[in-house]
Amino acid sequence: MTTEPRGDVRVQETARRDAGADGRDETVDERADRQWQELIQEIRVAQTGVQILFGFLLTVAFTPAFHGLAQTDKTIYIVTVLLGSLATGALIGPVALHRIVTGRRIKPKAVAWAGRLTLTGLVLLLATCTAALFLVLRVATHNAIVPWLVGGVLTWYLLCWFALPLWARIRETTEN
Repeated sequence: MTTEPRGDVRVQETARRDAGADGRDETVDERADRQWQELIQEIRVAQTGVQILFGFLLTVAFTPAFHGLAQTDKTIYIVTVLLGSLATGALIGPVALHRIVTGRRIKPKAVAWAGRLTLTGLVLLLATCTAALFLVLRVATHNAIVPWLVGGVLTWYLLCWFALPLWARIRETTEN
């Protein structure tokens, strides 16, 4: 702790500085501010994608071709729209969380909660993209290969979105 003179009063710095696991020398509040900014940048990318996809999905029911779909395809569509709606809510949730808890001095906890919401939103976005692809390929081709194609794309999503980051996290944690 350091002290600095300020008139007749000495003010003590109460915020503990700590070099975190990433080697940065920052207070808990500084770390929370940085993590919040990083999280918001990440959410912007995912939000744009989910909002475009969700907006497109909402318009499908109003096209003439929709009424000609089989009931199974309409059910897949409804599930896809619901997944898109849930993904949108989860990815916008951190913004509402931040707005509601601002000034309550709980930013480190808010960052953790927002991170969980974001991860949930990514899982829901994964499900939405997979279901939308399944529906489009099913309607477009009526081919038995559709589940295999969707399974391949799903595997790709899982590798890019989860396996690679988890591998890097584990690898860097064990090497350091």
